[in-house]
Amino acid sequence: MSANRPFVLSIAGFDPCGGAGVLADVKTFEQHQVTGFAVVTANTIQTENKFYEIQWTNLSFVIRSIETLFLSYKIKTVKIGIVPSLHYLNRILSTIKLLSPTTQIVWDPVLKSTTKFEFLSIEDRLDLNKILSKIDLITPNYIEIEQLFPGFIKDHLWIENETSTAILLKGGHNLNEVGKDQLFLKNTIIDLLPTNKYCSEKHGSGCVLSSAIASNLALNQTIEDACQNAKTYIEKYLSSTSTLIGYHYVQ
Repeated sequence: MSANRPFVLSIAGFDPCGGAGVLADVKTFEQHQVTGFAVVTANTIQTENKFYEIQWTNLSFVIRSIETLFLSYKIKTVKIGIVPSLHYLNRILSTIKLLSPTTQIVWDPVLKSTTKFEFLSIEDRLDLNKILSKIDLITPNYIEIEQLFPGFIKDHLWIENETSTAILLKGGHNLNEVGKDQLFLKNTIIDLLPTNKYCSEKHGSGCVLSSAIASNLALNQTIEDACQNAKTYIEKYLSSTSTLIGYHYVQ
């Protein structure tokens, strides 16, 4: 393995069609010239059009996999995707922080698939706040942000945003300003505006975006630059085909 490439780990589900989950993440890692690893939280049966079934990976197996990689490699960034519960997520985060406190963590809070299959429900708000304190950036869409923080958009709770993690609010579901992302940092809101490039919906686009951000963070970019450059990458990906599966190498 090249000593010049930082190590980035995806902890997410396995999508056999490769549009989402660890396969999409590792494709994205490679295009960003970082060395990608993967730990699978779930096996799924799905296509880009329909979700059929999920089989979660035993948590102790996932933890042992994470421990093995961190004891062997200096992993700069971790991207986390689907998990079955906050307890499961918290154990993963605690393990990473114990083994490598400086590793940056990006969580793409996939609460439902694009085909409406529900992965995770948020029940314990206290647990959620403790969990978020261990994460550097979360990347919810407009539907997910309201599940994580009820009233964040509707009641303008973003004005008094006191979460301990940065938030990239993805604009794909923003009917008023489609494609406008917003990055919420401690005392700043940064608008990431779309280009005029034509984009079409893609299966797993959230996975690709979050893994692009994780790659950029591993390359020592600031959170703002990492998100802006990832937006450029995802727009190329979204415009690469008219189908639900895109191309990761775009001329």
